[in-house]
Amino acid sequence: MQNITAEEVKERLDKGEQLHLIDVREPHEHAEFNIGGTLYPLGKVQSMQVDELENLKNEEVIVYCRSGNRSGQAAMVLDMLGFTNTKNLVGGMMGWQQKFGSAR
Repeated sequence: MQNITAEEVKERLDKGEQLHLIDVREPHEHAEFNIGGTLYPLGKVQSMQVDELENLKNEEVIVYCRSGNRSGQAAMVLDMLGFTNTKNLVGGMMGWQQKFGSAR
């Protein structure tokens, strides 16, 4: 697992890059604010129910949550399951909103 900053992700999104963003928060958090990631709650990752993500094993996967803690845990689990390029969004959505407000 590597870390990636909100600035790096936003810059890449602004350039039109197609990123594999995985939001490991709960559905209500995702509904309040997200940056376009696929909702995949941490509990599913921790219980190793990652079949829907298998096609991303050799792709860059950027995982995010509210603060960066849950996504760090999720990235470690994905690494253990053989994912080769996981990145944790440092600061999560709290950090993102402090820097950029609610803009994607």
